[in-house]
Amino acid sequence: MKLPPLVLRHTEQVLKEVMQFKGPADALISRYFRGHAKLGMRERGAVAESVYRVLRNRLVYNNLAESGQGPQARRLALLSLSDIYGMDALSGLSDGEQAWLEHIQTVDRGQLPVRLRANLPDWLYNRLVKQYGEAETLQIADVLNTSAPLDLRVNTLKNRREDVVKVLQEVPVDCEMTPYAASGIRLAKKIALQNMPLFKNGGVEVQDEGSQLLAQIVGARRGELVVDFCAGAGGKTLALGAAMRNTGRLYAFEVSEKRLSNMKPRLARSGLSNVHPVKIAHEHDARIKRLARKADRVLVDSPCSGLGTLRRNPDLKWRQTEDAIAEMNGKQREILASAARLVKPGGRLVYATCSLLEYENEQVVADFLAKDERFALVPMHQVLAEAKIDLEMGDYLKLMPHRHQTDGFFAAVLERKE
Repeated sequence: MKLPPLVLRHTEQVLKEVMQFKGPADALISRYFRGHAKLGMRERGAVAESVYRVLRNRLVYNNLAESGQGPQARRLALLSLSDIYGMDALSGLSDGEQAWLEHIQTVDRGQLPVRLRANLPDWLYNRLVKQYGEAETLQIADVLNTSAPLDLRVNTLKNRREDVVKVLQEVPVDCEMTPYAASGIRLAKKIALQNMPLFKNGGVEVQDEGSQLLAQIVGARRGELVVDFCAGAGGKTLALGAAMRNTGRLYAFEVSEKRLSNMKPRLARSGLSNVHPVKIAHEHDARIKRLARKADRVLVDSPCSGLGTLRRNPDLKWRQTEDAIAEMNGKQREILASAARLVKPGGRLVYATCSLLEYENEQVVADFLAKDERFALVPMHQVLAEAKIDLEMGDYLKLMPHRHQTDGFFAAVLERKE
């Protein structure tokens, strides 16, 4: 397949903007495409894939680019496009660029320093090595530097997973049931899901298997009062509502009006009527206090570094900072303490993040339990057995991309004593 020269040109332009790291890459790329409406879907796909490839392999590509000539963004675009599509797919190259890429193909990247091959900022690499050791950190990084599959959650109020798999296979879409999540389906490659009746009528939602498992371990049941304390755009809220079979009351608290607005069409498609979205100012909002000691289950999917989602958001590792995480850590502790007040005796509180760092995970839970003796840790292996999830864990849920093929997730289940 020969790529038109405009793909290289647009990839270079997008990289110039994205590599300033002034905002999320997906938002910047979408804005660029809106400003270049004549770009076809095939060309857009090639540009986006190439930009994300650079973000995932930034350190290695910067190192390789040092031997080239011309603008840095163009050299990075050439490296990325040639890695994805092969040199023969590129057109409009100068003789110098052709010779340089031929030279690059002779470089054994496996012999580059480990720190370089990990493609992680130094501070993050050091933290992961301290937790997991150098060998496993490189395994983690290798997987984080690939693209994530597309996972779907079947809305069990409307469909059975087996039936949805059959519908997808008839399209045909290459897919399989997820190994751990009870309602999950994994697609071999991304598709135009938004155009399918299955999606439009609320039969499925896009949701990583790890995120689906978080909703499952909450253990929400029919008729209960459940709180999704940091609801975001509502992915886990919808999963909880389905688990409750559209009964009881499910409060979705969120500080962002925009996220709540994004939840509305998803709620409409889902058919759920037991969800009550509530805009709150902060974790101490008066509307929260009205539910003190009333909730059967409370999920705190806490704001965090997001470093477990680097397969989807590779720019995040270059935009995130230690100072920002330290500031966020204080907020995590405040949110957990505030959410705990809602749990009734015998009820459960689930603290979760999409982070790989103990600083945001085990340490937060340990400090909370040391300060609040009303709660006790429920070992995760017990929770998973209750939920009939075939997954080996210790005291906590620790999903790892290189072991479980999910995003990186952490969760702890805490029970309020009677």
